[in-house]
Amino acid sequence: MRVGLVFDLFDAWPWRPGDPFDADAENEPEDTVVALEEALRWLGHVPVRVGTPHDLWRLGADTGLDAAVNIAEGFRSRNREGWAPTLLEMAGIPFVGSDAVTLSLSLDKAWTKDLAVAAGVPTPPYRIYGTASQIEYDDLPGPFPLFVKPRYEGSAKGIDGRNRVEDPAALREAVDRLAGVYEQDVLVEPFIGGGGEFTVAVVGHRPPRALPVLQRAVDEATGIGLHALDRRGLECPSGPWSLAGSLDSVLERTLERFALRIFAKLECRDFARVDFRVDREGRPWFLEINPLPTFDPEGTFAILAELSGRTYPDFLADVLGEALARIAPGA
Repeated sequence: MRVGLVFDLFDAWPWRPGDPFDADAENEPEDTVVALEEALRWLGHVPVRVGTPHDLWRLGADTGLDAAVNIAEGFRSRNREGWAPTLLEMAGIPFVGSDAVTLSLSLDKAWTKDLAVAAGVPTPPYRIYGTASQIEYDDLPGPFPLFVKPRYEGSAKGIDGRNRVEDPAALREAVDRLAGVYEQDVLVEPFIGGGGEFTVAVVGHRPPRALPVLQRAVDEATGIGLHALDRRGLECPSGPWSLAGSLDSVLERTLERFALRIFAKLECRDFARVDFRVDREGRPWFLEINPLPTFDPEGTFAILAELSGRTYPDFLADVLGEALARIAPGA
């Protein structure tokens, strides 16, 4: 099959004055596109670089594609992750990954947490603020420390060492700063610390399955994950870093069960990554899910390939092959 690749590279979108330093954090290096191409060739298909959702839009309905792999994030809209799947659906091109409804819903951290509660997955309580003037100090989501983050962002956008706040003054500053810079509401929730940070990749269908749980290093000073602080444009703390808490078989099974539960509740398809924190009592808490996880050769899926003793193209070909079989039986 001719399989189109819809994606955003780091230089895909024009910058505006005042954009945050990490406005393109969700986008991909070209190495990600190369990895997807290698995996598709491994399966015997012909990869076709389409580019951004705008490039797909300019192609119109006559693309000559038999299927597509969508990893495009879009730009500056809370509906941005729905652009590419909507266009593919309108053009009648079957595509790998979740549809526009799931992608747009999961980008909203508040709505996703509400669905997690409905699915029986524990998640920290939260409040939403547009400005610091809306904060009611007798109705905070929990005691300090609290954690503040943009409502409609992924890939740790908007997060640095200041997001963990210890008192009302820091909370006010963080809410106004993030709401102003990212031009959106912010979500405030209790900071979960002491038991570690973990991520679970989910792949496949009929049924989907959780891959081995990965533990993330955290900064000992703030308790914030290394993946959030060690990013382009940030001066990464010198450490020390640690793997807080421990991952035993009981916790791993619990995290896998919760990941599959939220994956199903949001009606995700083919792949996703689910993030958790564990508190000092060993209780896991769902943070967020990303149905557009990166396939960067240095990311979660590449780490899982290395741990399983497989080459990345071979590992990724299994993930994409199963997804393509769902949309085009016989692929």
